[in-house]
Amino acid sequence: MAIVTLVAALVVTFPARIAYHMASSPFLSMSGIAGTIWSGSAREFSTNGIYLRKIEWQMRPLQLFTGKAVYEVQGSPASGFFQSEIQLGLGGALTVRNLTAALPLQMVERAIGISGLRGNGNLKIERLELVDGLATALDGTVDVENLVVPMVTRGSLGGYRAEFFTQNNGIMASVEDIEGVIDLAGTLELAQDRSYSFLGYITPTARTPESLVNRMQYLPKTDQPNQRELRLEGSY
Repeated sequence: MAIVTLVAALVVTFPARIAYHMASSPFLSMSGIAGTIWSGSAREFSTNGIYLRKIEWQMRPLQLFTGKAVYEVQGSPASGFFQSEIQLGLGGALTVRNLTAALPLQMVERAIGISGLRGNGNLKIERLELVDGLATALDGTVDVENLVVPMVTRGSLGGYRAEFFTQNNGIMASVEDIEGVIDLAGTLELAQDRSYSFLGYITPTARTPESLVNRMQYLPKTDQPNQRELRLEGSY
């Protein structure tokens, strides 16, 4: 019994700072670490170009009996909030469940490679699995308000929604406008080799700026009046 008590005490009081340096992933960075692996905080956290601050965590002890280290985590982006359940695995695997967040899109412009990206995002993610910094599963919804993409137009494009779901060959998402300045319906595919492809169909509305209507004329036509085809491909 004394040995069990000692082991339990070591787990509860083991400094989070030491644990981080012993088992940290090269795809994750934390600073200002305080507390223990049981309950603690960090001043700053970043991964894949995404930055959070004032991170706090609390382990769910009963999950240890299942062989999993599961934490309730909350943090703050530059504005908004972030809270989720995070499960740590071997080999750099990380599973995020029941994530809810409100954040400015500016904080992810580096991660997704769109300079000048602006707007507000609201996330409700049921499951996100990361292995070596790569998303291998994603199920949930992302709503974007007041989207600004300078390479498209300097004004707001309005609001859009992406619903993500996991398939055997990667991650798919259906994308549609919600009070957007263009009528949009499309499909986004994220492959496991870090490539992405988007196929969408767009139609101008009464709210579409004339400059954007003119740029749309260079896109391929479809068999629908005023509708254009939009294809994007690349890597992330």
